[in-house]
Amino acid sequence: MAQYKHLAIYREAFQFLIYCEKIVKNFSRYHKYAHGSDLRNKARQVVKLIIRANNSRNRLPVLEELRITLKETKLIFRICKEVKAFNNFKSFETAINQVTEICRLNHCLKRALKLLPPENKIVVIRQTGQYSGSIMERRVSLQL
Repeated sequence: MAQYKHLAIYREAFQFLIYCEKIVKNFSRYHKYAHGSDLRNKARQVVKLIIRANNSRNRLPVLEELRITLKETKLIFRICKEVKAFNNFKSFETAINQVTEICRLNHCLKRALKLLPPENKIVVIRQTGQYSGSIMERRVSLQL
């Protein structure tokens, strides 16, 4: 089983999950059970998808599902903002910024996985020195 706790996207998603739990506590009773439960479920789904992507061989479909889940989460946040479920705008702003950061990290992972050769996880990048003419090898391993 692959390790996932060191991943930046996992750390961001877990902080987002904790933040969602905290802000939903401050929703009114109606919003807490209508929109709050959706938010908490989507936040849990995001963390689960990151773990699933890290443990699977074919990660691109899982990362695409994660992208769609993040878009749905943004939509729920916008609905909550419109119905005034948040106590203040700062809560909404922080939540949207966290989702946007997770989206950015997801996009970077998808782009990096598309660049990798299909069978190798270690890529050798050869660089020619500008002045010396020597070739330097650098091994880059990509772990989701």
